[in-house]
Amino acid sequence: MRVPISRIVEIKKFLANHKKTTLNDVATITLINPSTFKRIPLASEKVAAGFPSPAQDYIDKTLDMNEHLVKNEAATFVVKVASLSMRDAGIEIDDELLVDRSLEAKHEDIVIALIDNEFTVKRLMIEGDKCWLKAENPDYDDIHLNDCQELLIWGVVTFVIKPFRKHK
Repeated sequence: MRVPISRIVEIKKFLANHKKTTLNDVATITLINPSTFKRIPLASEKVAAGFPSPAQDYIDKTLDMNEHLVKNEAATFVVKVASLSMRDAGIEIDDELLVDRSLEAKHEDIVIALIDNEFTVKRLMIEGDKCWLKAENPDYDDIHLNDCQELLIWGVVTFVIKPFRKHK
């Protein structure tokens, strides 16, 4: 399934209309293209994170990463991170975030937000009829909106893609 041209045009128009938009915590926004299929072997047993347990030596299933990570192709984008404001949530510079624009943001979701024409990635905090954005690094300020600021939740972060081993 391909991303509908109308969806691509909608995103390009959005970004073009926000020419003054700066990518404060977000380095790039990229459409996904899940047209390739790579099935990865899936072990039939879970791996213990504590004491070792005997694992079976065979694999009986495979996992398609597109099906696993992308629930709504037309609304899913990859965003590259440009700051350490979410470090304590495990999100660092150059990590890639999968963002689903079709999800309704809920309390404590990590979101891509647009405030005063600047994109940022923060944790959404909803308290009664007020909301604010929480940084997950004490070196960065939380964002509490004043009356003249507009908050637009651009999408909900569903996955963080990062290597644990740097390839040389």
